[in-house]
Amino acid sequence: MIKIGNLTYQQLKEKFRIKSPWDLIIIFVLNILITIPIFIIAHHNLITLDWANHVDRILLFFVILLVIQLILRAMRRITLISVILYLVVIIYGSLFSNYGFKNVFEDYRTMIYTMNEDPFPQDIIISKLLPFPNKSKILDAIEYQNPKIRNFAIMATSKHFKEVKGYQDYFTIIQSFAVFKEINTNWNYVSDPKGRDYIAKATESLQYLSGDCDDHSIFMAACIKSIGGTTRLIHTKGHIYPELYIGDKKDLEKINYAIKMILFPLESKNKIINYHIDERGNIWLNLDYTAKYPGGPFMNEEILGALTLE
Repeated sequence: MIKIGNLTYQQLKEKFRIKSPWDLIIIFVLNILITIPIFIIAHHNLITLDWANHVDRILLFFVILLVIQLILRAMRRITLISVILYLVVIIYGSLFSNYGFKNVFEDYRTMIYTMNEDPFPQDIIISKLLPFPNKSKILDAIEYQNPKIRNFAIMATSKHFKEVKGYQDYFTIIQSFAVFKEINTNWNYVSDPKGRDYIAKATESLQYLSGDCDDHSIFMAACIKSIGGTTRLIHTKGHIYPELYIGDKKDLEKINYAIKMILFPLESKNKIINYHIDERGNIWLNLDYTAKYPGGPFMNEEILGALTLE
């Protein structure tokens, strides 16, 4: 018979055994704690089937819950040890790595929010894209290295969302939203001269925050690019508007929650987040002058051309 100190192996197992019904309660609580991070990982990495009312995600959660429950019940005699090990791992993650209690909570909250408040995707059909009109003139007009443009962008980041916490990984995107807010709050739409397509440089638009859609797009792109953001211009029939690159599906969940609950709650209330997905799976939010919040409704959904500013 195996002995550890003065206790036999059997006595040691009995010592750590939790009596019913507490063992079942602890197993279920531990199951929930384990299932949530596993579900978040699976949700981010498995293909979304896009079933109605997110039935595929709900089914995935319950499958994981059931499997973990069966495993924990099979090892119920060492449930206490399992609880201790779980807590050690999550506490270690909280203190010494980048993923702990707070991260699990934030990821789960944003994921559930996105499942309830679906963003609205629009795919771009690459084969139908045409050459971008006035491409060279527009690129020349995006004066992102001009100190006046950068100073305006810096002013906007100091004025809006400076105190927002918990989005360190999306620092540049939050600052880009600050630029969007400053420009779109103050933009004055002015048409081009009759019969002529006038393209204003970013520094021209800066003086009065005025111009038409291509002037707005050029100015927005220049300001955001001057602080490290990535934008592109979208050409539709008779219209041009800017979009902001935010990342992939996982990033969209975070940004969707930030826009609707923290940054633009009034402007986006009861509205959806509109975005495009490119051929690489990258997600781009609409920043049109007509939008009151990032991801506002598109004026025209038929895309004719796209100009990405690397």
